[in-house]
Amino acid sequence: MCKISIVVPIYNIEASLSRCVDSIKNQIYKNWELILVNDGSSDRSGSICDKYAENDERIIVVHKQNGGSASARNAGLRAATGDYITFVDGDDWIENDGYEKMMRCAMETDSDI
Repeated sequence: MCKISIVVPIYNIEASLSRCVDSIKNQIYKNWELILVNDGSSDRSGSICDKYAENDERIIVVHKQNGGSASARNAGLRAATGDYITFVDGDDWIENDGYEKMMRCAMETDSDI
């Protein structure tokens, strides 16, 4: 079963962050790691990330100075250990069968990307 690294760049999105993270935690597909990259948020986003990481060993938090979305994504890529890497914006969410469908398709078609 392939591991998915899910990178979420975060900057001042405390209002929508829980919905995003909960949608990932509730995935049917369970072999994933979630990399939350706090890109220098000045709101409570960083502490929310830390709380999630305390309760789930699959969640990794990277705190960094603000450098923009591309910089946050690159920091997430450096921390990723999965066979596949995906990106989710912190104000978005994923349907609970999203990664299950993606991985089924990848396996059926022998996809490497």
